Amino acid sequence: MFTPRARAAGVVAALTVVTAACGAAPTTQQSPAAAGEVNAATATSAAGFGGFDKLVEAAKKEGTLHVIALPPDWANYGEIIEKFQATYGIKIESETPDAASADEINAVKTRKGQDRAPDVLDLGQSFAISGAAEGLFAPYKVRTFDKIPEGQKEPSGLWVNDYGGYVSIGCDAKKIATCPASFADLLKPEYEGKVAMNGNPTESGSAFAGVYAASIANGGSFDDIQPGIEFFKKLKAAGNYNPVETTPATIENGETQISIDWDYNNAAYAPLMAAKGLDWKVNVPSDGPYFQMYAQAVNKDAPHPAAARLWQEFIYSPEGQNLYLKGFARPVLLPAMTADGTVDQALADKLPKVEGTPTFPTTEQVDAAKAKLASGWDAAISG
Repeated sequence: MFTPRARAAGVVAALTVVTAACGAAPTTQQSPAAAGEVNAATATSAAGFGGFDKLVEAAKKEGTLHVIALPPDWANYGEIIEKFQATYGIKIESETPDAASADEINAVKTRKGQDRAPDVLDLGQSFAISGAAEGLFAPYKVRTFDKIPEGQKEPSGLWVNDYGGYVSIGCDAKKIATCPASFADLLKPEYEGKVAMNGNPTESGSAFAGVYAASIANGGSFDDIQPGIEFFKKLKAAGNYNPVETTPATIENGETQISIDWDYNNAAYAPLMAAKGLDWKVNVPSDGPYFQMYAQAVNKDAPHPAAARLWQEFIYSPEGQNLYLKGFARPVLLPAMTADGTVDQALADKLPKVEGTPTFPTTEQVDAAKAKLASGWDAAISG
């Protein structure tokens, strides 16, 4: 995603991109519904519209959904957007696909009352948690809400995890003789100037996870991200840290020969790079297994509130969840869909293999880690 979040655009044909000027006109969103009509901005489930069909009707009447930071080659968002548009006839305006989670939060705050405010957000979990605490999101429970595991959703639906993956190490095997399989390997002298990340961890969900994984690999824990910060300080001192943000373009031109990123991004790069004559290998580090999910949220002041809620319903439907799976991302409903037979098993079998059951930091642990990074990251890598 790949600026800080970081996400890259341009590998798949570009979708509609909105680049309205900062002085955009105020939104034309309707005022609260008249008597007898549904106020979409306050609906907390499809039942609030009088049922799913009525939600679809209201969303089609709005006709537009405005999204931000959804690169088409990240977790298969290109196809997800196309399917939603084809299914419901609602135009998706996709702006700044390479934006970071922090940029999404900023857009919600600075574009309030404008048509170009994002209707929905797809955020690293630490940003979803902080955004909910700031009162930026509207509660909404999709029809499959009860099937989503506890701990993977805010109880009222202010945010809900949608897909995730493991921190992994991608490597151009045509340029690197032996690809690293652990964080300890990354300190080896043969990787001088080659180890990149997908953005800045104070702004990027994927890079934040990379530092957390490095902490676990170096004696830290969910309660202590400092060893991860110290690891990257060592990586920089050794001359191995590469500050260039990973994108398909930087991989192709050899700027980022090793990249710490989500396994679904690195796995998705492999066929793209094979077509360019590269051999992109993916390893989940043996010493720092770390799994985390991204989360969906509805902007409390969404200019298209019904379309925003319909998007959520699509994302958490079996079709939407299998589309994430097609992009090598692990959908939040994978356990439930495996149990009820709605998962595309052929796609599930293509996921990078990992051992064990993932565990997750608590909201308090994430907040503390985020604060520690904010105060210590720049000093660690500026020396």
